[in-house]
Parts: sequence; C-alpha cells; structure tokens
Amino acid sequence: LHTKDALLAQVNTQAPSNVIDCSDRNNSKYYVVVVQYTARFNAETVKNFLYTLNNGKISKKKFNLRLAPEETSIKLTGYEHNAVTCIGMQTDIPVILDEAIVKLDPDFFWLGGGEVDLKLGIRTSEFINFVKPF
Repeated sequence: LHTKDALLAQVNTQAPSNVIDCSDRNNSKYYVVVVQYTARFNAETVKNFLYTLNNGKISKKKFNLRLAPEETSIKLTGYEHNAVTCIGMQTDIPVILDEAIVKLDPDFFWLGGGEVDLKLGIRTSEFINFVKPF
C-alpha cells in the first residue's frame, strides 16, 4: 500500500478573485496533489509550500486547499472519482507530489489509470520527468 497513491483534485477556496484557472503554476485556483494511499493529506503543509513558492508575496490566508467538488474534478481532469490520474488530464493542472513518494525504494509507485479498476505503475523518476510536479 505504500507504493499506491491517491490523487486529490484540490481547489484553492481563498484564491483572489483574479485567480480563476491554472495559468499560473505558482498561484493556481486548482492543484492535483499526489500522496501515498496510506498517508494523510496535510493542507497546512501544502499551504506553507505554496506560500514559500510565492516568496511570501501572497498572504497565507490566500491559500486554503479543499477537495474539489466531484463535478469540478471531472470537468478539469476528465476522470471520475477514484479514477483521477495526472496523465492526460483535460486541463494542465499543476501537480504537487508528496516528498515521501520521491523517497520510495524501489523508485516505483502506482497511480490511477483513468478508470476505477485500472492502475498505472511508473518509476517515480519517469513520472517526475514527464509530469514536472512540484
């Protein structure tokens, strides 16, 4: 289970009114967060990461990640609940990869394959080279 991931389409509910899409990777309305299946998503850690990524120029109050509504997730990714993958998404959503996945040994993990019963196994290094996650 440590090599299986969970992909979570997140919406920044506190993004400024001019931030409506994913055109700015550092300050996007939406993110896909990839965490280990056995790990807990820590919104505070992601908030701190985004604050640092923006060199403190955007207040921490402007980052509040929450699970995107299912309809929004489907529209942005093209995949239904429990089938989300960051390979071939309909929208170029910035991806945040949990550091624990980067440290896996061997260099391999499973992620959603676009359908509920389909998983894609990939080397972490290949995933990073292809997806270019944070």
